[in-house]
Amino acid sequence: MMDNQIFDSELNEIKNGYKFNSKEEHYKCLQCGDIFEIGRIYEIENRLYEAYKAIKEHNKVVHGGVLENLLSYDKKYTGITEKQSSLLKDISKGLSDKEIAKKNGIAPSTVRHQRFILREKAKQAKLYLAIFESVELLTNQDSKERLVKPHGGAKMLDERYIITNNEHKKVINTYFESQDPLILKSFPSKEKRKISVLREIASIFDQEKKYTEKELNNILKLIYPDIATIRRYLIEYGFFDRTKDCSSYWIKER
Repeated sequence: MMDNQIFDSELNEIKNGYKFNSKEEHYKCLQCGDIFEIGRIYEIENRLYEAYKAIKEHNKVVHGGVLENLLSYDKKYTGITEKQSSLLKDISKGLSDKEIAKKNGIAPSTVRHQRFILREKAKQAKLYLAIFESVELLTNQDSKERLVKPHGGAKMLDERYIITNNEHKKVINTYFESQDPLILKSFPSKEKRKISVLREIASIFDQEKKYTEKELNNILKLIYPDIATIRRYLIEYGFFDRTKDCSSYWIKER
C-alpha cells in the first residue's frame, strides 16, 4: 500500500525519499517515517553520519535506494509493468541497449522502443499532473463534495474510502454523542461508517507519541465502553500500529 505521505509530497521529495521539516529541523523518511534530527549523529553500519547524510544512507541501506523502493509499488499506483520496471533498473545501472538486450534475450531495437514508450509516459504524466493541479486550484478547498483523503495506514483502497466531507460529517454527527469531549453512542456495522468513526477517534491521539496499552485503554474507555472492539479495529484498519508484544502503540501517518 502506498502511504499518503508519498502522495502528499512534492516531486523532488519523492525522488529524494525524504521530507525536510524546517520548523522542527529534521528529515523524515517517506518510506518508513523515521526521523533524523539536525544536530544529532546517527550510526549506520558502523559509520557515523550527521542528519542530512544519515537520511540518504538510511534510504540506501534500509530501503535499497529510493528508485528500488518506488518501483516496488503496485502497478495500479505507478502505471509501470514488471518488464518496464526491470528495464528501468537496468538503465539506472548504466547498461547500454546492447547489454540490456543480451541480458534479456531480446533485440536492441526492442530496448530502444521500450525507452521511447517510457519517455512518452513521462511526458503524459507531467501534462496530466499540470492539468489536475490546475483544476484543484480552481476548486473550492472547503467544498462539501470534496473527497476525504484516506489515512496513511489504509491497507486497501476501495469503495469504503469514497466518502465526501459532507458525508463524513453526517456520520460523525449521527454516531457521536459529543465531539468535545469525544463520546461515541454506538459503533457502526457498515464499513464506510466504521472508517469515519475510527478516523475521528484516531484524530485525538498525538502522532509523535507512543502509548502503552494501559494508556491507550484509558483514553478509549472515555470514548466508548467496548475498548477491545475499538482498539482492534484501529489496528485492523491501519490507524494504529503496535509492537508484537502489544507493549507499545502508535498512530500511523494521517
